[in-house]
Amino acid sequence: IIFKLLLLPVCISPLVAHPAVSETWAAPETRLTSLDNGLRVASEETGHGTCTVGLWISAGSRYESEKNNGAGFFLEHMAFKGTKKHPQTALEQQVESMGAHLSAYTSREHTAYYMKTMAKDLPKAVELLSEVVQNCSLSEAEIEQQRGVVLRELEEVESNLQDVCLDLLHATAFQGTPLGHSVMGPSDNARTLTRQDLVEYVNSHYKAPRMVLAAAGGVNHDELVSLAKTHFSGVSFEYEGDAVPVLSPCRFTGSEIRMRDDALPLAHVAIAVEGASAASPDIVPLMVANSIIGSFDLTFGGGKHLSSRLARLAAEENLCHSFQAFHSSYSDTGLLGIYFVADKNCIDDMMHWSQNAWMNLCTTVTESDVARGKNALKASLVGQLNGTTPICDDIGRHILNYGRRIPLAEWDARIDAVTPRMVRDICSKYIYDKCPAVAGVGPIEQLPDYNRMRSAMYWLRF
Repeated sequence: IIFKLLLLPVCISPLVAHPAVSETWAAPETRLTSLDNGLRVASEETGHGTCTVGLWISAGSRYESEKNNGAGFFLEHMAFKGTKKHPQTALEQQVESMGAHLSAYTSREHTAYYMKTMAKDLPKAVELLSEVVQNCSLSEAEIEQQRGVVLRELEEVESNLQDVCLDLLHATAFQGTPLGHSVMGPSDNARTLTRQDLVEYVNSHYKAPRMVLAAAGGVNHDELVSLAKTHFSGVSFEYEGDAVPVLSPCRFTGSEIRMRDDALPLAHVAIAVEGASAASPDIVPLMVANSIIGSFDLTFGGGKHLSSRLARLAAEENLCHSFQAFHSSYSDTGLLGIYFVADKNCIDDMMHWSQNAWMNLCTTVTESDVARGKNALKASLVGQLNGTTPICDDIGRHILNYGRRIPLAEWDARIDAVTPRMVRDICSKYIYDKCPAVAGVGPIEQLPDYNRMRSAMYWLRF
């Protein structure tokens, strides 16, 4: 899930509303209500005949220890295998009979359970979601069956080298901290996690103040609040022994990890520095900077007329098969980087030009570069919110992170405020002369020595 969002940094700082947009925030507005137990209810009514409703929870692999890493992902698999009120068959029949789609995902800091359905079926959808989250049966037999499913999924992920590379990047960049854990956890944990581990995870993290019931589409906010009071008022807001889980700081370590396999056809390489946290005001200039670097894929065509300098070079010089600038933001840190897939003979050149693109951002970025980056970023943000499910996801994550939904008009105003000087200053702050984290998978013999990559993080100036 992380990589699906790489090109579109999903976090914005929870600053006071930009004065330029105080009267021009995009309609429809996102309405927000808090229940007595601290659970928040947020919705955006778009008038669609369908709606998406879901529960977003502040829980993920970052809240796990080495012992229970993967518990959140395992729970996601257990969620739809029946509840105390609805056995698996009955649950599936209810969802099918509504023509609905029930899904879930787990990331490093968030877990979500959501359903897309007809607007008229909103009450039933909320009822089923409350059952799934609060009364999952967690039977021993089902746990053993899902253990095999999770292990097979882990094997499948190992063949997705993009996911492998980015997990390794987190593992080395945040080594020794919970952010270094993968979302799915190691296979050893998948074999040994017990029902008690899963129950303890739910009891520790599924608390009302850490939950948001979000909805988008043909929904009425007052009706949603009433449904939330009916089905979620019983969610606990108290912790056993006042043991409120507090996220420990995750330090960034400039380092590298190499997984060389010359039998693989292509090399997958990622280089990153510590990025801005979700709440940082630096996030918007960094988003513009990433838009300037852009992305490239050989299968999409394009050549000397591509607007991104790095994309033009990649096409003309056949430097790589694809590359992507990304910024994964977390509550107190982030990863700002470039991921590329290349032939083994092109790794050195592609790494050189990737770092060169970073240095250009720090020193020589132009007015036209920034204008192009702004336009591309605005277009991607609009495209990202196409449909009730992406809108609902946006609402859920924003309320968890910032306590409010940040509208597109405010995004646009903050993006418009970015200047070339700002891009140069912010990029210099995060990139220039910083120790990078590097991950490489495949035939990576030509990946430069770490000290050489480190020395390319600054330019000598005369």
